[in-house]
Amino acid sequence: MGGDVPDGDVPGGGLSKAPGPDPYRQGPDTDTYTDAYTPSARRIARERHKRSRTRRATAVAALSTAVTLVVLYLVVTRSPGWPRTKETFFSAEYARQALPLVLDGLWLNLRLLVVCGAVALALGMLLALARTVRGPALFPLRALATAYVDFFRGLPLIICLLAVIFGLPALRLQGVPTDPVVLGGIALVLTYSAYLAEVFRAGIESVHPAQRAAARSLGLTSAQTMRFVVLPQAVRRVVPPLLNDLVSLQKDTGLVSIAGAVDAVYAAQILAGKTFNYTPYVVAGLVFVVLTIPMTRFTDWVTARMNRRQSQGGAV
Repeated sequence: MGGDVPDGDVPGGGLSKAPGPDPYRQGPDTDTYTDAYTPSARRIARERHKRSRTRRATAVAALSTAVTLVVLYLVVTRSPGWPRTKETFFSAEYARQALPLVLDGLWLNLRLLVVCGAVALALGMLLALARTVRGPALFPLRALATAYVDFFRGLPLIICLLAVIFGLPALRLQGVPTDPVVLGGIALVLTYSAYLAEVFRAGIESVHPAQRAAARSLGLTSAQTMRFVVLPQAVRRVVPPLLNDLVSLQKDTGLVSIAGAVDAVYAAQILAGKTFNYTPYVVAGLVFVVLTIPMTRFTDWVTARMNRRQSQGGAV
């Protein structure tokens, strides 16, 4: 009983760790430990297989794309009317003449996009709030907002432009603008504010009613609940469709040319009317495409980012 304690035994009855090298110790004179994980052979093989599949899929996609482009090129260039089409729509000489004029007119399209986009966003938010207010006393406000949205969403934009550009000056009212750029901007705002109002309303109604109830239980008023609880969540949820509508607005700014405003489209039309060559229209179209692609890719990135956050359980 009172003898020496055998190796491996502890006075408390347990077993002590047998002496030997520690596989997790980095060095003999340090107390730093590391997890020396070594992937299994099966996992290494699986990762190698995934990489090979990715490389094979990329190669197949590149090859199929190249074949498709070559086939399209041969079909177009071997067609009987290609020489005449190339001269009429793809003339390098007329493209060099049109590009500076189109870029000068593009500045007007960009200004319309910024100004009309900001005003349409603000007006659309107000319309969405008007459509979501509650209470019987506010029914006339809801009815007017609903009628506005339904009317301008159903009215073709070209009809709205013609009505505003030629109808408002005909009234001869004091203070009514006659500048075609301003009138065209008003028509764009009227139409796109209706579209954006529906996007905002969808975001507001997507917030669960429990959010409102929790905010009211904490003592917030209806206005404070909408401002601090509902709207922040609603706006984050509808950012992708809002960006899509702004992309559409960027393209539709070219329609103000029907009033005589010299934008990118009208500049191309002027040159085409002088030369009877349609290459300036192609140049204007390509300029709009180049301007639209970054906005479209940004919209896709925002959408994918929000989807990842939702799938991971993050805040949206």
